[in-house]
Amino acid sequence: MQPIGKFIVIKIVEEELKTQSGMILSAEDVNQFRYKRALVMASGTDVLNIKKDDEIYYDKSHSFTMLINGEQCTIIRESDVVVVL
Repeated sequence: MQPIGKFIVIKIVEEELKTQSGMILSAEDVNQFRYKRALVMASGTDVLNIKKDDEIYYDKSHSFTMLINGEQCTIIRESDVVVVL
């Protein structure tokens, strides 16, 4: 699979977060955050600084999901990435 242009195919990483006070947030609570963590599966032909297997945080409000070869994948634009780990 090869995305075209500035598109990136990602797989969402399910997170469980702990607050400073030690309280553990559920996956449902974490899902309400605007930014989500993901693993890059493939980068588009015009994406320069993000490559396969990078872990990123992205703006989930600009993503869309589709089935590729029977697997659920999320598609974002390079400009929706806010942090590369």
